[in-house]
Amino acid sequence: MPPKVKITKNDIIEATLELIRKNGQDSINARSIADALNCSTQPIFSNFSSMEELDSEVISLAYQHYLGFIEEEIKGGEYPKYKSFGMAYIRFAKEEKELFKLLFMCDRSGKDLTPNADFEASVEMIMQANGISREKASLFHLEMWACVHGIGTMLATSYLELDRELISSMLTDVYLGLCQRLAKGEMK
Repeated sequence: MPPKVKITKNDIIEATLELIRKNGQDSINARSIADALNCSTQPIFSNFSSMEELDSEVISLAYQHYLGFIEEEIKGGEYPKYKSFGMAYIRFAKEEKELFKLLFMCDRSGKDLTPNADFEASVEMIMQANGISREKASLFHLEMWACVHGIGTMLATSYLELDRELISSMLTDVYLGLCQRLAKGEMK
């Protein structure tokens, strides 16, 4: 008798991520994952104590994939590092629509909304580049990120199609406008 094929935790996570890419997060349940793996639901619940645990692992892998976009954009050297973050975020939204929705278009109420390391690193870059206070740099980044997220959302939902050059120009315009306003000390 041939040995049983062992389905690993990683197989399940990868299959779930692919299902999300193809069909969106709402298509995920134990049966759809098992079908994708050509198995019963037993390996899923043998490897994960709950679907929430699996969701957490999938979100972590999706986030790692997103970080790869940032690394790639920075290594490309086309833009300053801060702008590379925004361009990577927008490219991720355009190329990985369902993963973008999973990570960045979700209900975050009831979750820890403390600024994370990405936010703090961005604030530090803005402070250094523009010689402004942490308070102003935080506001600057929040406003800049709202613009970047808006563009990303339009692309992820196929609401609007924009080319890379126009997106780059838009981000430059917003950045320079914020520099001018915050350098003058205006906080309105």
